[in-house]
Amino acid sequence: MTSFLLRSWRRLRYGRPIVVVSGLPRSGTSMAMKMLEAGGMEIVTDGEREADEDNPRGYYEDERVKDLANAPDKSWLRASRGRAVKIISFLLKDLPPNLNYRVILMRRDLTEVLASQRKMLDRRGETDEAPDERMMELWQDQMWRATYLLRNAPRFEWVELDYREALRNPKAAAARIAGLVDGLDEEAMASVVDPALYRNRASR
Repeated sequence: MTSFLLRSWRRLRYGRPIVVVSGLPRSGTSMAMKMLEAGGMEIVTDGEREADEDNPRGYYEDERVKDLANAPDKSWLRASRGRAVKIISFLLKDLPPNLNYRVILMRRDLTEVLASQRKMLDRRGETDEAPDERMMELWQDQMWRATYLLRNAPRFEWVELDYREALRNPKAAAARIAGLVDGLDEEAMASVVDPALYRNRASR
């Protein structure tokens, strides 16, 4: 079955797709959620985690996502069709196969992810005992597995966005998202990207 026919069949069988913003923590997923919201898409968030110094524009999270691996009841996802939800890359494998997903996978230089994560933990007075090298290995493996899943599971359509490039050229990033998700306002999406929030930069 061709990808077009498969997409059409899944749409008829399972309804509108769920738009998923995914990636590692601190990789620009909240920015992508804000872009979708500005573009006119309804988002799924419970508002439990409020904006703070690390994410002054908000986290756009829903606590139910944390239970995806073990929760027997995932019916709330069916009710999220036609909306956007943020799900870290590690949990993509736990999404039910009987739904459609259009995934925006955020990528960011791992040294920047590490620096941002460490600063956030420091501000909260928390520590992570894992060595930096081990964290980088785990993240590389996690992203490899997520990419493999997205490429091979028919329930997913997806695009990849680089965080640095999205900040450098928000109009191109908005156009890429709009190519995956129909009916979005590209100008509005590009307008909410704030390069001033790019505070942990890797040298090139």
